[in-house]
Amino acid sequence: MIASTREVRTRNTRGAGTRAVLAAGVVALAAAACAPGSSAPPAASPAQPSASAVRTDAAALGDVTLTIWDQEVRGGQAAQMKQLNAAFEAKYPNITIKRVSRSFDDLNTTLRLALSGNEPPDVVQANNGRPQMGAFVKAGHLRPLDAYAEAYGWKKRYSQSVLQYVSYSADGKVFGQGNIYGLPQVGEVVGILYNAAKLSELGLRPPKTWEEFEAALAKAKAAGEVPLQLGNLDKWPGVHVFGTVQGRHVPADQITTLGFGRKGASWTTPENTRAAEQIVGWVDKGYFNKGFNGQGYDASWQAFGKGEGVFLIGGSWLIADLEKVMGKDLGFVLPPGTGSAPGPVATGGTGLPFAITAKSPNPDAAAAYIDFITNADAMKVLTANGLLPIADTEQQKVKQGPQQDMFTAFGTAAKENGLVPYLDYATPTFADTLGAALQDLLAKKSAPQDFLATLEKDYKTFVESNG
Repeated sequence: MIASTREVRTRNTRGAGTRAVLAAGVVALAAAACAPGSSAPPAASPAQPSASAVRTDAAALGDVTLTIWDQEVRGGQAAQMKQLNAAFEAKYPNITIKRVSRSFDDLNTTLRLALSGNEPPDVVQANNGRPQMGAFVKAGHLRPLDAYAEAYGWKKRYSQSVLQYVSYSADGKVFGQGNIYGLPQVGEVVGILYNAAKLSELGLRPPKTWEEFEAALAKAKAAGEVPLQLGNLDKWPGVHVFGTVQGRHVPADQITTLGFGRKGASWTTPENTRAAEQIVGWVDKGYFNKGFNGQGYDASWQAFGKGEGVFLIGGSWLIADLEKVMGKDLGFVLPPGTGSAPGPVATGGTGLPFAITAKSPNPDAAAAYIDFITNADAMKVLTANGLLPIADTEQQKVKQGPQQDMFTAFGTAAKENGLVPYLDYATPTFADTLGAALQDLLAKKSAPQDFLATLEKDYKTFVESNG
């Protein structure tokens, strides 16, 4: 399995889990500012030039060696990177790429020290979350890319619901708003996977509304099937289930505010209470498999692949592996809307974005490189290598079936600004807080009100101290 960015990103700080926010730890060494195209050392807050001041003609930059650090080491990830790098050098023979490809864990271990040194890479993949990108922005280690975004038209290429994942205020405190600090190549979205054969046996079709989905769960239970497969031993899988339910009750802008840990929202609202009550109701009705809180994530999706379960709430990163065993019986849809809120709302995110370091002496060449590996032709290369391109998603030609379903789902959510952040982005400790509290809620060890009060305490403490 080619692990998704989301899956690998969070494996490090939960131990047994795979989706926790990376532990904070920042080397806050200052550096001095320089405008794109210059070689002067940058400051802690690199100044932004106007779009007219940047140089987009990479062929006219003279001989340049670009040092690129990435973690695209697996399967199709490595293949697309090799292909795009070769194409870039062929187009710009004056630019030589010095690629340093590291595993995700190795990259995280070495990146902080490299960025604070005197000769950091020009381009790096930096995790979106507060402990990495947010900390690097605060320390002045990454260059704001807004001038390049204007010059290259990146804000037309990427929807706002995608750009929010690479945006921070200049002081690194506000996540989801402010300057752009990187561009991702791939996307992720959490949706509803289903077993088409089982739906057919039950006389059902893929749900188009939330009400149809709930009716399908009830009918599956009545027929003796496992309505909804879940393995929540590592705590984070239940977060995706809760996030999906939450999106049917809580306005998307409130989820975004909560997920990015910004002021202006609360967990202890009637809407969040209804979401918590609904997921507890699913437990009471027996919609989940027995022992779900003690079952591992891999065991759960693999059981679904073997026919144990009608539905599975999971991410787009599962498609490739499940299609190998389920074939045409696998389907994937966005969480459907309700009668009162029909628009798409889905938990989602991006792969690790490519950022330009503040001390890079070659920012114009670095920006040209980032533009090249995220342009329309690059999206086709990603598709050909089995990945989910984050831009022009719906325009890609793929075979009918689960991959096409995935592309359609992500493209729709991104285009209509329906992506909402992973909830564990909220605070540096929220992954552990939410995972543990949700496991207790699903085990009926705490009531919905107590569950939400626990989340509110972590969230409120952070946003007040981050002010």
